[in-house]
Amino acid sequence: MAAVTNLGGVLAKTTTSADAAGYQQLLGFADRHVPGRRLWAVQGAGSFGAGLTTVLQHYGERVVEVGRPKRPASRSGAKSDALDAVRAAREVLGHDRPASPRRRGEREALRVLLTTRRSATLARVAAIGQLKALIVGAAEELRAELRGRSTTRQIQHCASLRERPTRSLEHRATVHALRVTAQRIQSLAAEADQLQAELTRLVGAIAPWLLEVPGVGP
Repeated sequence: MAAVTNLGGVLAKTTTSADAAGYQQLLGFADRHVPGRRLWAVQGAGSFGAGLTTVLQHYGERVVEVGRPKRPASRSGAKSDALDAVRAAREVLGHDRPASPRRRGEREALRVLLTTRRSATLARVAAIGQLKALIVGAAEELRAELRGRSTTRQIQHCASLRERPTRSLEHRATVHALRVTAQRIQSLAAEADQLQAELTRLVGAIAPWLLEVPGVGP
């Protein structure tokens, strides 16, 4: 952390741990070097700087978010957190309207649910692609079992495949791969549905009128 004046002059620098004790040390550091009205510039206020941002806002401090400063090229490629802190503070001084950190609470709850559901959906799509590739490369006997079925029926059939101990090693391995891949698809679909239900409940509690708008969902 670096404390600077409103003209960019460096008053002091410090380094501390990213935990509750460290945040209290930063508040004490600020009280000593920048008493009274002050502004905190936090990098990654919605991610790795979220803990510090939450504590500062709890104590009524004014916080703005700043991007990682562009570090000038150096021959050694050395990194300096102290220099980064100074650059971040000076960067905010040059902005007429610095960005405020995202609100947490309900907004953050929606964000984490949406992000997790999107991840599950993308993983499901990827797993379906893997299943299709396995089917294409499978022996004719297996392809014949799945030919003409919809994707949903293929997933259901593959998920219920049983071991075939009398078949060849390749056949047994393909059956096993088809089964676990299909079961993964079903698990990811169930996970996405559960998150969708939680999103629906949350949106219904926060802004129920949105769900009444045609074409708008949770």
